[in-house]
Amino acid sequence: MEDEAKRPSLYGARLWLEVRNALLNFPVGVAGFVVAVVLLSTGLGLAVTVVGLPLLAFGLSCCRWFGRLGRERARTELGSAVAEPEPLRPARAGLAGRVTATLGDGLNWRSALYCVVLLLWGVLGFALTLVLLVVGWPVLPWAMRVISAVSRWLVEVLLSPGALAERVRELEDDRGVVVDTAAADLRRIERDLHDGAQARLVALAMDLGLAKEKLTEDPEAAQQMVDAAHGEVKLALQELRDLARGIHPAVLTDRGLDAALSSVAARTALPGGVRVHVELGGERPDSAVEGIAYFTVTELLTNAAKHSGARTASVEVRRQDGRLLLTVRDDGRGGARVHPGGGLAGLAERAESVDGVFVVDSPEDGPTSVTVELPWHTRSGPAKK
Repeated sequence: MEDEAKRPSLYGARLWLEVRNALLNFPVGVAGFVVAVVLLSTGLGLAVTVVGLPLLAFGLSCCRWFGRLGRERARTELGSAVAEPEPLRPARAGLAGRVTATLGDGLNWRSALYCVVLLLWGVLGFALTLVLLVVGWPVLPWAMRVISAVSRWLVEVLLSPGALAERVRELEDDRGVVVDTAAADLRRIERDLHDGAQARLVALAMDLGLAKEKLTEDPEAAQQMVDAAHGEVKLALQELRDLARGIHPAVLTDRGLDAALSSVAARTALPGGVRVHVELGGERPDSAVEGIAYFTVTELLTNAAKHSGARTASVEVRRQDGRLLLTVRDDGRGGARVHPGGGLAGLAERAESVDGVFVVDSPEDGPTSVTVELPWHTRSGPAKK
């Protein structure tokens, strides 16, 4: 009895949304058909004149509006998950650029086809729904499921943005992430130079100036100041080396991931150490992918040492089916999550910017395993050993 009470009624709200959709398909289809046929046929007929192509573009824009209406109705009345396309972005400014972009957009033409097909299906669906409402009441719910499925299929086939458009949008988002990351890195480098090595070098120049003035008056004091300046030079050089390592370490450029990751593992403060295994078949990936792999592993090992309480960790890197796979595991307490704005989210965005995948498996009691899959693009030149 409880199961029957929880089961939704066949004559509930969903049915009446489907009935409304089927009945409205007819007037909407009539309006869309008239707009499409009149404006497109007139525009095509006048294509050799000045007003022909703009009129044709206007007709396609109207069809695109009917397509947007169809997607909205499908989402609210039929439960469709069809996505909304990106706004049309002309490559050139002005009327000519707008007309060219409108005529060249495939979704506009598919929307025009939808306006024509919707009239035919709308007439049939309208008639069937009316008959069922009058004499087919017992089978109305099942019949409306079929009619709604056809309506939803038309929308998803003709009015969806398409895989290519979605891919373009993803690449644009990834490009934005790359630009933002590069800008943030530049600001960090500028800040580190200003607050670190630059300030130290300015102080060094002042000390050497004072030593120069005391060179004849008080040679012993000048000698002490020169010795102090020598120590400042060493510290400044060390800061510059650390900064350069943060930008792109020389060992990565010269010797590749195996040597670079072994160097990172040796510097990681874990009591039991870090085991590194790299198997790339003697080849090296593209420098951008190689850099992302290096900094991802570096950040993950740093997190393991600072936050997880881990004793040991392992890094495995291999090439498989045209992809670069790297896995970082630690025996820490676990509970790592990809939170918006967090460190792991930044690593995930960096991997996704080159069409990669970032997966975190970290139960509350540990251990933590992070798997990153990056595209493999072999370098044009020979790998340096």
